[in-house]
Amino acid sequence: MRSYQDLFRTPEFTPLFLSGAAHTAAQTVSGLALGTLVYRATDSPLLSALSMFGPSLAQVAGAATLLSAADRLPPRAALTGVALAFAAGTAVLALPALPVGGVFAVVLLLGLAASLGGGVRWGLLTEILPRDGHLLGRSLFNIVNGLTQVAGYATGAALVAALTPRPALLVSTALYLLAGAGTRLGLTARPPRVTGRPSPRATWRTNALLWSSRPRRLLYLALWLPNGLVVGCESLYVSYAPDAAGTLFACAALGMFTGDVTVGRLLPPALRRRLPVPLLLLLAAPYLGFFLRPPLPAAAALVAVASVGFGASLLQQEHLMALVPDELGGHALGLHSSGMLTAQGLSAAAAGTLAQLTSPAWAMTAMAAASVATTGCLARGLRAGRAALPAAAEAAPGAAAAAGLAGPVGPAGD
Repeated sequence: MRSYQDLFRTPEFTPLFLSGAAHTAAQTVSGLALGTLVYRATDSPLLSALSMFGPSLAQVAGAATLLSAADRLPPRAALTGVALAFAAGTAVLALPALPVGGVFAVVLLLGLAASLGGGVRWGLLTEILPRDGHLLGRSLFNIVNGLTQVAGYATGAALVAALTPRPALLVSTALYLLAGAGTRLGLTARPPRVTGRPSPRATWRTNALLWSSRPRRLLYLALWLPNGLVVGCESLYVSYAPDAAGTLFACAALGMFTGDVTVGRLLPPALRRRLPVPLLLLLAAPYLGFFLRPPLPAAAALVAVASVGFGASLLQQEHLMALVPDELGGHALGLHSSGMLTAQGLSAAAAGTLAQLTSPAWAMTAMAAASVATTGCLARGLRAGRAALPAAAEAAPGAAAAAGLAGPVGPAGD
């Protein structure tokens, strides 16, 4: 595949794409509304950060128990069910009498649902698109996610300013329902990619298999940690600039959009191979300037430049899919998504705690420094693994053999 137009000519790509955009818009609007709601109620940077990124903390439980379902459930039914679960949960969050403790209970339950939804969605994408179209497809998803976040944060900020956070949560509920309708009506019924019953034991077995080789371990760590630590910086936007957090989030989304367009569409393959580590460093380095407490225009510029570095994730996912057989694509991508979101949730908690003890500006600087240090520790192994990829990808019988995953994975269900 050579162009984005080729993607839309592929059957079922369009409804999956549009439902994903609606889901992202709903998460964006509800995240800003919920973070503002909790901050106004508690005046706590920690609780505000956790309300926005707390669902990510539940991803570790989902990754340990639910991920085997990503390849063992009918994709259309699973995606529709996840969207409806988010719609119901967000409607509950909009209830005026819901205490803060109830907010976090619902947030964690939604995180469990999200851990399954990511694996199902990205696994289905590998079925819909040929292998050579995966990077282009994920690039387009990320690009539109960036644009959707820009619009979503602007809309959410306007709703919160003009009304209260709760009407914004009801708008998110409607968007989740729209996403569910898109998957139910636009996708065809497909059988699961793997037969058997989902179970925690099957999840652990496949997780251990994916984690069993050093190149994949380093790649997963690089997908999870530098990104997660920088999202800890993002979780403090509300407490850093309570009246302009939507502007910072929109600038971050604009930077991510720029990085995804550049990486997914403009750069030649030979140059892309050399960029993962520099992009990870770019992702964190601008946040080091926050110790100066820059005014809003400078802070917005730093955020936009840093977020270009999120394009590294596309290159890392391309590498990951070359190391994993097709039948485990959903589980492998679900493990990436769950691990990344778990790291983001933990980083939000750490950043919020640091902000309580010092200030949001100092906490953002510390999280950025940790991200740079982590990338430095992983850089040599990542470069070595990337350099070895062409020979591995061409080895018979394909990527599964190169990853050490060829042959049966074991009993399909327990």
